Amino acid sequence: MPVKAGLISHSFLVYVPVPFYILMMKRDLQTSVPIARGAVSNSVGRFEHVSRHAEADGWDVDEPLPILRTEVSIERPRSAITYNTSPDLPFDRSINPYRGCEHGCVYCFARPSHAYLGLSPGLDFETRLVARPEMPEVLRAELGRKAYKVAPIAIGTNTDPYQPIERDHGIMRACLEVLEACGHPVAIVTKGALIERDLDILSRMALRGLVRVGISVTTLDAKLCRSMEPRTPSPNRRLQMIRNLSQAGIPVRIMASPMVPALTDPELEAILAAGKDAGARTASWIMLRLPREVSPLWQEWLAQTYPDRAGRIMSRLREMHGGKDYDARWDHRMRGEGVYAEMIAHRFAIALKRLGLKSEAPAMRTDLFQAPRAPSAQLSLF
Repeated sequence: MPVKAGLISHSFLVYVPVPFYILMMKRDLQTSVPIARGAVSNSVGRFEHVSRHAEADGWDVDEPLPILRTEVSIERPRSAITYNTSPDLPFDRSINPYRGCEHGCVYCFARPSHAYLGLSPGLDFETRLVARPEMPEVLRAELGRKAYKVAPIAIGTNTDPYQPIERDHGIMRACLEVLEACGHPVAIVTKGALIERDLDILSRMALRGLVRVGISVTTLDAKLCRSMEPRTPSPNRRLQMIRNLSQAGIPVRIMASPMVPALTDPELEAILAAGKDAGARTASWIMLRLPREVSPLWQEWLAQTYPDRAGRIMSRLREMHGGKDYDARWDHRMRGEGVYAEMIAHRFAIALKRLGLKSEAPAMRTDLFQAPRAPSAQLSLF
């Protein structure tokens, strides 16, 4: 099998016919921290009884860092659909084809979920991934239950369904095939350009009012993006994704999320305008969230990358959360409160009105749903 190689920023990614990717990393001579990953440490999760710390061996020798591999494990899910009763979410059910995410966004609020696996929400979250290839079959079975009541399923609300390993496993595409066959509505959130592979399915579902897609654009600054979201497509590439999806007739939302005070929030209007120019019909924003282990990981990254404004950024965030790094109360966690949060919300509302964007998309259809047939040992006569 031929080996394909491609250059990604300062990293060299080699695709080989084994179930993991090998990243040949270089050392950042100023920080001695591996690049092309989001987290700068691999601290244990909150359920572990011991901790681990990296310590210098005392020798002042500039040694290359070891190769950091992305390993993929296989899991058979007992269920496909996860239900929630959160009053501040626009959906009550979701599916997650993968655990962990190689995109490596340092701020990702899903990182703490890796602690339930006994893994670190830091580098483990980006490098020790779990694929669930039987998800489509389990999903089909759940949709076929007599008690199932149809409502839009959200995908990408935890980890990205179009992260790089989807290219090999194809779980997201297989799930879409199940949903399309059943006439089931789906809302997708992603940063991954691999979504363009599925334009055929998505465009057919869009014609029936069964799909909408949200593309997250955190910044238009390619350098900041590469540091904060190291393995995601560039901002320009994501705008091209919006353009391609829109031209295929798929309703797209530009998501200016998360907004980072004193870092990315000055770009809010420019992000929305770029999304509108690319074909987005609706828009949304969410303030940076730092639940559980995400806060120390984020602060480590800030101290290394933006030491001159780390204090200001954290001060703004605490100002919006009553002095805490994060407040998980319903209807508060996504926006925060106080003068700064109100200012961002006001700017967003003005930009929406000026650009002609909507904050709400039309409801997707649920009347087309047909439960999949259960497999039968008897042959069909037709």
